[in-house]
Parts: sequence; structure tokens; C-alpha cells
Amino acid sequence: MNLQEQIDHRRTFAIISHPDAGKTTLTEKLLLYGGAIQVAGAVKSNKIKKTATSDFMDIERQRGISVATSVMAFEYGGKLINLLDTPGHKDFAEDTYRTLTAVDSVILVIDCVKGVEAQTERLMEVCRMRNTPVIIFINKLDREGRDPFDLLEELEDKLSISVRPLSWPINMGSRFKGVYKLYDGSLRLFDAGSQKVEDDALVIEDLTDPRLEDIVGERDAGQLAEDVELIEGLFEEFDKELYADGLLAPVFFGSAINNFGVKELLDTFVQIAPSPQSRPTNMGPIEPHDKKFSGFVFKIHANLDPNHRDRIAFLRVCSGKFERNTFYHHVRAEKKVRFSNPTSFMAQKKSIIDEAFPGDVIGLYDTGNFKIGDTLTEGKKFMFSGIPSFSPEIFMELINKDPMRSKQLEKGIQQLTDEGVAQLFKQEHLGNRKIVGTVGALQFEVIQYRLEHEYKATCVFQPIEVYKACWITSEDPNALKEFVKRKDRYIATDKNGIYVYLARSQWLLNSEIEQNTAITFHMTSEFKTAVV
Repeated sequence: MNLQEQIDHRRTFAIISHPDAGKTTLTEKLLLYGGAIQVAGAVKSNKIKKTATSDFMDIERQRGISVATSVMAFEYGGKLINLLDTPGHKDFAEDTYRTLTAVDSVILVIDCVKGVEAQTERLMEVCRMRNTPVIIFINKLDREGRDPFDLLEELEDKLSISVRPLSWPINMGSRFKGVYKLYDGSLRLFDAGSQKVEDDALVIEDLTDPRLEDIVGERDAGQLAEDVELIEGLFEEFDKELYADGLLAPVFFGSAINNFGVKELLDTFVQIAPSPQSRPTNMGPIEPHDKKFSGFVFKIHANLDPNHRDRIAFLRVCSGKFERNTFYHHVRAEKKVRFSNPTSFMAQKKSIIDEAFPGDVIGLYDTGNFKIGDTLTEGKKFMFSGIPSFSPEIFMELINKDPMRSKQLEKGIQQLTDEGVAQLFKQEHLGNRKIVGTVGALQFEVIQYRLEHEYKATCVFQPIEVYKACWITSEDPNALKEFVKRKDRYIATDKNGIYVYLARSQWLLNSEIEQNTAITFHMTSEFKTAVV
């Protein structure tokens, strides 16, 4: 295949949701349909594992949550699908936000019992910032949930997006009988507990087909006919262009844990989801069909395999063709790098690849060269933008409990914060004080756990009075120097050596902004790509 055919062959997307909506379960079922695994909840091995394929860290298995983004690739419907399973827990939202910069579309999972939740709204805000196309999967129809029409109304109101159901449930909970596919008039009947791929569906002529009453009963057949008539009157026909522009979301109903409704979702995804799209840089957009290779690092993970101290940078290929053992330009570091063993992923399973194309997500073994947002090119000096770090919401001082393990602690906290799960700020002028900032409290538990189990370093986190960390810059070097000197108690540096002001309250921050007009206070790190 030529480059354009390779691009058209690929679909790269993320699955997002509020915690416990069934996101990881849906991921498993998509892999099941793609033939990547044989039984949901299992990997290709001699024994079935009780944990999800995409949850590979010990702490994830213990707590039953996803706290790191997993990358998985599989073939389905003549397409190569790159699937990124993101953390659902709100404390790891920043990892999800960055992952959304590396995909071309998303599937949003909604719990039919709980509907739209706070984290769902925040995730959709990020999607709307980039006009990312969204497909919605309303899950857990095997439970007693909210009225489907009420759910659709809530989706439109709270997520600020138009919706169009493409399948429709016949009852739910203990009375759930199946879904009717609005786009082709077929009916799929519900079989509780199914863990295998089922391809059979009843094709009926229309909703007056007598077989429908025989199967679901006269009452439910009549209700389905009424619902479909109402849908056709309330909602416009599905428009693929509006979906591609992020303005219209098709909606499917099902039960991922019962392997139901997933095939309809996946079949439609393959047909309508966009192939790899252009990406913004500080020198204008880069198109996937540009012949020169380029890509950016959106995630770093240390100790993916605890038995080998590996550090993997996850890179999204944006243009051209990536080739193994070829030198590429590391823009920020201004040096040439090459990779002898680039990998593709199936969660924990890795395989070495010789080439990759736009839309692919590959793993690059890293010895400390990469930071999140780094750009690789065939020589051009531009940086991909839109991959910021956000100002943290919770701040703690890192206290070393074992001075004999200081080197291990230093290495561990450097590597873990390189991954983007937290941000590290240093106050070297105050005895090399280390401050860790996160968007959620659970991240501190993960960091503490990983430092102890992966680096054999023990620590405690001590709360400090910090409200917001703002990057500070100025066009007047003397003004910046004077501000840093005057506020040294509240000044730190980030991992790149850029000054950060640690504000103790919103009032104090506003006061400093008003009084220091020569200083620019940045709430995200996005400004750094503009000065490359």
C-alpha cells in the first residue's frame, strides 16, 4: 500500500467515560470482536486472567481501576484500529486529556443508570475544544436504568452536542429483550451472559412484521413502533459530515459485560470514524499525507515491565512513514536519535515493528531523552502544539523517609513525573525542597506505591499551603529577576527550569497579576511550544 492507502486503512480513537461506566469492559469486547483476545477478561495464554487486558499495573489490578493509558491495535472490518483505553478516574484526568490529543475520534461510554456525570462533562469539554468526533455508547441496559429519551435529552443539554440514536433498546433491566437497529431495520436479541462473538441478527421487513410480535410480544412490539416513530419525528437523519465536525454524536445502546450491542457500535465506527487527521504545530498544520515523517510524544511510562527497568515513550505518528533504525531529529534537544526496537502494543504484549504510518501509536525505548510534548521530524524544526500541562490542583511536599535511598528516590520521582501523572517543582534555594502537584489525591497514593515497589524508595507526602502553580515569563529579564528575588519563598522551577509562582490563594494570585504587569502568569505550559 502507498502512503495514502496506509492512512485510509487506519482508525485511531480513545474510549472515555466516568469511572465505573464500563469503559474497560467495552475495550475488552472490542478486542474480542477484533480477534485480539479469545475470551473477554483473558489474554492469549494458557490460562485466563481475571483482570482486564488493558490494566497492567499492580495497583490497577488491586483497586480495579485504570490509572494509565493502554495502547492496543487490532484489525477489524478491513481497517487497522489503534485503540487507546484511558483512565476513567477523575484524579488521572490529565493523562486522559493528553491522550485525546493523539486520537482522531472517541467513543464515550455512559452508564444508563447514572447518565451524564461530572467527569463526563469535563471530558467532553476537551473533545469540544478540538471538535473531536464522538460516538456515544449507553451501557448496562441489563440493569434498570433511566428512560432512553430522558438520557438523550440529558446528553444534548449537558454535553452541548446534538445526538442521533442509531439503535434502540426494547425495555431494560430484567425485561431487556434486545436492540433494534434503526439504520438497517434488523433486530438483535439479548442473550444474558454471552461471552462469545455472535453474528446472527433477525432481519425483519418493518415494524409490522408479525415475527416481531412472536419474539418480543405484542406490547413491546407496539412500544417499539411508537418509539421509532417518535425518534424519526424528533431527530434529524444521521449526517456523517456533522459527526466528522464534532457537532453530532450517533448513539448506541447495549450491555458490554454481556457482549451485547458492541458489534453494531464497532461496525458503524469502522464505516464513519475519520482516518488520521492533520495536527497543529507552531508553524501551521501538518497533514498526514506529507511525505516527511513527524510525530509527538504524548505519554511516557517507566517500568512497563517491572522485571526490566524500561522506559517507554508513546509516540503518535502524524505524517510520513516512521522506519526502524532511521535517524530522526529531536526538535527540543536539537539532536539526532534512532530506534532499533520500536514497538506496537497489545496492552502488556509488545512486538517490534519495522515501520509505522500516520495514526499509529508506537513505543520508543527511552533512556531519558524524551519529555511529554516532544516532537520528532525528518529534519524540520517545528513543534506540535496543543499538548499542555495544566496547573495542578493539589500540592504536597515530598519527604524522604530513608536518606540511604536518596538516589533511588530522586531517580524515581524524576521518571514518574516525566510520565505526566504529576508535576515536580523544585525550590533549590530552600534546601532543594521538592513539591509534587497533581489533579487528584489518588495520584499521590500511586506515586508512593510505585516509588516503593519499583524503586525501593520510601517517602511521605506532607500538605502545603499552595492554591495554584503558575508559570511566569516576561519580556523584561530584569523585571522577572526582580520578581523572583522578591518572592523567592513562593518561587520554584519546573522540570525544564522555568520559573513557577506558587500562589497561596486566588486572591493573592489576582493581586500579584494586577501589581506585576511586566510579568505574564501562565495557567498551562502551552506557551512553551510557541518559543521553540
